[in-house]
Amino acid sequence: MNNFATWIEGKLSGPMTKLSNQRHLLAIRDGVISALPFIIFGSFFLIFATPPLPESWAITQWATEHAEQILIPYRMTMFIMSLYIVFGIGYNLAKSYDLDPLSAAQLSTAAFLLTIAPTMDKKLGFVLPMTNLGGHGLFVAMFVAIFSVEIYRLCKNKNITIKMPPQVPPSVSRSFESLIPVVFVLGAMSIITVVFQLDLHTLVDKIVGPLVFAGDTLPGVLVPVFLTTFFWAFGIHGMSIVGTIERPLWEVYLAKNAEAHAAGEPLPHIAPETFFQWFVWIGGAGATLGLVICILLFAKSQFLKKFGKAVSIPSLFNINEPVIFGLPIVLNPIMVIPFIIIPLVLTVITYLATLLGLVNATSVMAPWTLPAPIGAYLATGGDWRAIVLVLFNIAVSVIIYFPFFKMYDRKMVLEESGESKEQIEQDMKEGK
Repeated sequence: MNNFATWIEGKLSGPMTKLSNQRHLLAIRDGVISALPFIIFGSFFLIFATPPLPESWAITQWATEHAEQILIPYRMTMFIMSLYIVFGIGYNLAKSYDLDPLSAAQLSTAAFLLTIAPTMDKKLGFVLPMTNLGGHGLFVAMFVAIFSVEIYRLCKNKNITIKMPPQVPPSVSRSFESLIPVVFVLGAMSIITVVFQLDLHTLVDKIVGPLVFAGDTLPGVLVPVFLTTFFWAFGIHGMSIVGTIERPLWEVYLAKNAEAHAAGEPLPHIAPETFFQWFVWIGGAGATLGLVICILLFAKSQFLKKFGKAVSIPSLFNINEPVIFGLPIVLNPIMVIPFIIIPLVLTVITYLATLLGLVNATSVMAPWTLPAPIGAYLATGGDWRAIVLVLFNIAVSVIIYFPFFKMYDRKMVLEESGESKEQIEQDMKEGK
């Protein structure tokens, strides 16, 4: 086990960690995270517009009649998430280069807006279509933000800037310093959109279309689940690595599901990030809430009895680092097996349940610290079947964890009895 861990650390962990810490991927991750308050806020208005209550109730009828007005906060937040995210990506990438982050963020936002051609309405005048400001435009937002900041950096490094005298206030000096990069970037985007009339959003759709499709298939959801738990098994934060790469795709799924929900249409995607959060990572990575329940109900070891009481509350709210490092699960040859297997099983169950229409797909971003049944209920737009599925998945995790837990509990009891390591191993073989 130790040799294998060493191999993982040297051959696999290093390259994957370097990839997750890559400057542009980090900027994308931080840019997406910076928009989460707006996404969560807007998500709840989807629930308010279609409350999970009987249609005959007066409040449901009122919400249906006033859905257009109720959804305005959603359309100004989550529905245009790409606008917030492109600003965040530009800001964080420029900050990593020690450039003026505000100027870079503004430049990225302006460049992104130039990818969307306004249309003329006889009553309203020029109107900016909002479709590409949401999840549909997220990939373009990423590319444009990186392009804008890299041009800004190039101009800075080559001294292609306007230098102001020292007496000029710093804010004014920074504005003029970014003028030439603005001309280059916005000029290029204007040529692409206006002169050549090239729709970058349609082009990117064709390029990333296979990726979007593959990420929403059963193999496409099993791979990130396996990698997340696999890295955690060796003490490496799996989601920080996998999430950095996968989260932009998950955000696209969530945004498109939210748009379909708001329009009263079928939800197109099964596996946004909320799919994993509420139905797979129950209690945290590895679905460790099932393990904690085993400990609370069946532990005979004094250590495990006390440990279970200490970690029960954090686990209920999806905080399981105390379990992973305290039990421990890391490099534990007994517990690491169900830790990896159970999320794969839960992923298959949940994917098939969603595919067959037994539970609604997720379209709402609920705070991740909610207990899983509540979070799943909100994430699915108030589908009571989501609560049943979560409880079923918890039961499955308890059943699979139980024999491994009993084995580990027996080992801990023998250790507490003061037996030698050799005797413990012999007792374990004999099933004592």
